[in-house]
Amino acid sequence: MYIIVEKRNGIATLKLHRPDAMNALNQQLVEELDYHVEAIGKDQEIRAVILTGEKNFAAGADIKAMVDLDVRGAETFAFSHTFKKIYNLEIPTIAAIEGYALGGGLELAVTCDLRIASSNAKLGFPETGLGIMPGAGGTILAPMLLGVSKAMEMILLGSIVGADEAYRIGLINKMVEPGQAYSEAVNWANKFVDGAPVALQMAKKTIRRGLESGSYEKGLEIEKRNWTQLFQTRDQKEGMIAFLEKRKPEYKGK
Repeated sequence: MYIIVEKRNGIATLKLHRPDAMNALNQQLVEELDYHVEAIGKDQEIRAVILTGEKNFAAGADIKAMVDLDVRGAETFAFSHTFKKIYNLEIPTIAAIEGYALGGGLELAVTCDLRIASSNAKLGFPETGLGIMPGAGGTILAPMLLGVSKAMEMILLGSIVGADEAYRIGLINKMVEPGQAYSEAVNWANKFVDGAPVALQMAKKTIRRGLESGSYEKGLEIEKRNWTQLFQTRDQKEGMIAFLEKRKPEYKGK
């Protein structure tokens, strides 16, 4: 078993558990991850997801499993199908990073909505030094997060950066003391659990669709349409009434 699953108080934690290989991603691990992501996507009780790893987040893909692959084998080995499922989850996702998040491991982290890393974490895309390139969303998501120029630098040079630099360039959202990434991710996830589920899902969807539209005008139309739709939800009424009554809202996700 390469994925340890914990569900508590509306938060699902998926912990990569292959410590002997620094959580290097192999096909069995990703298949297990795929299975659990599918289940979470159907579970109405889950309001947030945390991805993390034991000692390390993930030190890349398993090189031993890739070295002899041909084109067809590489197509079978590719992780993009599973990572896309994580990216498309409607609920917020957080990567809690300790140690290494390299190659496919960093691609897994940037697939999440938010990233928290310990101050001793190392992040990067070293694939070009192995004769390949990122192949599970890195060439798409890194430019969206960092801008084209910085993404080019990291991917083409195979740069590995520390958490302080990762924070400076926007690769991670927050840097914490070693050993604290997961607990801080839980703090953030609890805020999502207490929030209005429909609004959070709509906000995430709107940001994504606006970016995909490629223009301010189209994005503005998407935003306006989705914003107005929230005014037919019970959560919108509850949130605003609770504010006026100076009490904590009780959201139902409807």
